[in-house]
Amino acid sequence: MAGREDGAVMAGGPESRRTTWAEELLGQLRPAGRDVRKVVTWLAEAVHGTTCLLDGTGALLAGQPVPLAEELVADVAAGRFASAALEDKGRHLRVVRVGSPQSPPAGVLAVSRSAPFDRQAADMLTHTAGVVELLLRAHERSEAGRRLQEATSALRLAVLQLLMVEDTVSARRVAAGLWPGLLDTDTAHVYVLETHPDERERLTTECLDATGGHALVVRCPAVDGHVIVVAPTEAVGPALRSLVGERPRAFLGGSPRHNLARTATAYGQAVSALALARFRPDGTAVYAERTHPERLMAPGALRAWSDRLLRPLDALPHHTRAELVATARLGLEFTAVSAARILGVSRNTVRARMERLERLLRTDFSHLTVRAAVHLALNTQAGLHDEPAADPAPQ
Repeated sequence: MAGREDGAVMAGGPESRRTTWAEELLGQLRPAGRDVRKVVTWLAEAVHGTTCLLDGTGALLAGQPVPLAEELVADVAAGRFASAALEDKGRHLRVVRVGSPQSPPAGVLAVSRSAPFDRQAADMLTHTAGVVELLLRAHERSEAGRRLQEATSALRLAVLQLLMVEDTVSARRVAAGLWPGLLDTDTAHVYVLETHPDERERLTTECLDATGGHALVVRCPAVDGHVIVVAPTEAVGPALRSLVGERPRAFLGGSPRHNLARTATAYGQAVSALALARFRPDGTAVYAERTHPERLMAPGALRAWSDRLLRPLDALPHHTRAELVATARLGLEFTAVSAARILGVSRNTVRARMERLERLLRTDFSHLTVRAAVHLALNTQAGLHDEPAADPAPQ
């Protein structure tokens, strides 16, 4: 589009600079603009009338309502007519189709004014319809991209929740479609990054970029400022530490390497390390077990005690036992609400699983000593799966 000398020039700015309506319309496509409602408002002011944008069903998308027959809107939107013009009770009406009926979004742009349409007003309407179509398609693509990002984020969370309940087979199957090879490993570190909730989206994006697709990056469903990273490769840790070092008020807690089936245990350790990281100069910390029960009792006795305490769970199907154990690990360290969000279940489900575990173990989690004992037994069994127990310290 270009300005013409046949009255298409409109005053704008200093007298030394006059702007054509075409230039003003093109200005609506600048990155700072790109608002369909502003374009429709601009058209109304430019033609001195009332304008509205309707979708294919006749619903108002932008502008002010203009009296239109439903049949007319349907005919234009469906492509039976490209445009329509009529006069009714001293009002002059023009309707043009926006978009193609075969490739939504499609709708109609209508203008009503008291003066007849001259060539300039008609051109304004036609060209504005083209600009509106571009903006609607750009918005549709943006929405499609946003929905894809949300779906991808939901898949990452689903993979994490499967790992939390020790269902590594299903986790690998879900991950294989989008991230081939990501979980082709038996062990991984778990990291938890913390920042201000308003900064979490940016931190998540930076984590994805820094890990280069070699880690599972998940927005924590329980804590607004947390990002959880399951890192099968050793290179991820330094990348995350560098990322935290570049951001003020960002912290990183990590776990030792664990079997993927012990992701819930690793997550709890990463959160514990995060609490320490807040007080360290570099803002990072890796979990280190400070109490070693195997040094206080014979390893064989510790294993036998743990097995005996948790033996009622051995009769359960594997997936049921995994759900109860994962829920217990999180439920003994966090609130029921937080555990529920991490596992992707309701808090009533968490409480029901904890109560079932109490019945199976014939114990009462309201007692602190009982909670500590069960927690120790669960961690002992998890450690036995990950690595051989250390020999007792020499006397």
